[in-house]
Amino acid sequence: MSRFGRLSAYALGAALFAASAAAQAQQPRTLRIAMTAADVPTTSGMPNNGYEGMRFLGYPIFEPLVQWDLSRADRPADIRDGLAERWEQDSANPKLWRFHLRRGVKFHDGTAFNADAVIWNFDRFFRNDSPQFDPTGSAITRGRIPVLAAYRKIDEFTVEIETTRPVSYWPYLMTLVLMTSPNSFEQGGREWPRVAALPPAGTGPFRLTRFVPRQSAELGRNAEYWQESRRPRLDRVVLLPMPEATTRLAALRSGQVDWIEVPPPDAIQSLRQAGFNVVTNSYPHVWPWVFAVGRASSPVADARVRQGLNYCFDRDGMVAMLNGTAEPSVGFFNANDPRFGSPQNRYRLDPARGRALLAEAGFTAQNPLRVKIAISPSGSGQMLPLPMNEFLQQSMKENCGVDVSFEVVEWNTLLGSQRVAPDQPQWLGADAANVSLVSSDPSQMARWFLSSNFSPRGSNSGHWRDAQFDAAMTELETATDPARILQLTRTAHERLVDGAPWLWIVHDLNPRAMSRRVRGFTSAQSWFQDLTTVEVQ
Repeated sequence: MSRFGRLSAYALGAALFAASAAAQAQQPRTLRIAMTAADVPTTSGMPNNGYEGMRFLGYPIFEPLVQWDLSRADRPADIRDGLAERWEQDSANPKLWRFHLRRGVKFHDGTAFNADAVIWNFDRFFRNDSPQFDPTGSAITRGRIPVLAAYRKIDEFTVEIETTRPVSYWPYLMTLVLMTSPNSFEQGGREWPRVAALPPAGTGPFRLTRFVPRQSAELGRNAEYWQESRRPRLDRVVLLPMPEATTRLAALRSGQVDWIEVPPPDAIQSLRQAGFNVVTNSYPHVWPWVFAVGRASSPVADARVRQGLNYCFDRDGMVAMLNGTAEPSVGFFNANDPRFGSPQNRYRLDPARGRALLAEAGFTAQNPLRVKIAISPSGSGQMLPLPMNEFLQQSMKENCGVDVSFEVVEWNTLLGSQRVAPDQPQWLGADAANVSLVSSDPSQMARWFLSSNFSPRGSNSGHWRDAQFDAAMTELETATDPARILQLTRTAHERLVDGAPWLWIVHDLNPRAMSRRVRGFTSAQSWFQDLTTVEVQ
């Protein structure tokens, strides 16, 4: 080859390499996530599928007045300003809260966010006769916020909200009402199913760009997001429902996805050896059986049965089966939490004590206890429900002679059981439901356990009632002294342990597995995560 020919070949190769590099540089920065959900969470502004729905199809697109600060991994996440810049409780009437809205915020469709939009969204969830009433979204939101009494516009950027009683933790509940553009409802012909496919418009750092039912949802970068420092580094996020842990694992290993929720515990070591990042952290998550205490015909209506069952299984064995991706649970809060208190019961595997308590309630080897548990094959925060429940079934049989059977239903069906009274058909005739739940703060204690929050009005789906717990929480709702608040929280938690409205099983450690190409992720101690800092390299 002549010198000219060689130079031409080198030039051509360099040009091709440069073109290839330029093409790669222009490729969208895309993150592909495999969720545990069996379907894409609903996309109309109040997602189903529990808190996994809020994590991926909620907060990234639609924002609340009060947000979670997800910027740190070294402490439990707390709240911060969101679409409201600040708020205050009325000193003369503590049932009133005023929220001062952020100015200059626009929905993804270009329309303005203001007090009218807030009232419109509250009407969507809390006013049955409003044109935009959303029965599905309302059922989810009302169950989470049972103490709302009224709301009104003060001026263009101020709204006032009234609660049924003074509630010191009200700002935490305001993280649960998401804002959707009223204009998107009009564009969808005033039909929420059509709004979900438009796509709908929120104010968040990502916007929904594509939605294929039961297949995928795609989020695009909102380059005009109101908080410039949190404008996403990614161009696109692809969300894929994969309820089977082995399917998620195969998708990660083959390069089909970059990130999976809840990898199989027995695959964690090999994933690390193969160069994948496996991230865990403590967070406010408890994985229990929610007992149908309020169903008189159920054996779990007897506190001795509930306490006995809490002594009948091996929590350490469960953690070992999960390859250390969980911690034993002996209460709503972790045992080393300063709010745990000093309950009379400190649950552990103690078959003799478990059998004795069951015998007091009339259940012996001649008359064994039989319970049916409603479970799901997957779902938000559900970890690995099938093998975990099979472990419990075997452990309780071996240690206390308890016969456990299961009613296996789809995740959203199981969630639906928790929005009605425990004697209703939706509870599936079960003595307990295995639904993993949030355990972050006193507002969640009130949500799950106050007798005034019995379902369907609130989220106390088991209808557990305890006068001492109610009294402590009632005082806590108006207390202002931090020391007194801590003391009352401890008292309330002691009642949760000793009254055993739930079977306390494990606290999740939130495992995720990711490709080495995924950078910038902070594993917040929260059910929710900030995708704006994430990059794919």
